[in-house]
Amino acid sequence: LCKMNKDAQMRATINQKLIETGERERLKELLRAKLIECGWKDQLKAHCKDVIKEKGLEHVTVDDLVAEITPKGRALVPDSVKKELLQRIRTFLAQHASL
Repeated sequence: LCKMNKDAQMRATINQKLIETGERERLKELLRAKLIECGWKDQLKAHCKDVIKEKGLEHVTVDDLVAEITPKGRALVPDSVKKELLQRIRTFLAQHASL
């Protein structure tokens, strides 16, 4: 329990530092650009259309759609994009080692 608390505290501290420095926004922009570049956005859009066709527009709520596409969306993120983002975060943490 104590370790979970410390992990949560560390995540909150890192997140706060990312926000304060503006790095979080830069990372989000990088991620957005990379996902568009690799076709992820188009793949997910097509999947949404398929789900809506399958279930019928009147029978799909936004919550249903989000629940349906989230696992696929996460699975479709290329490893190269995940690795690049992780590397950027590691570099950021190394530069702000005083956390």
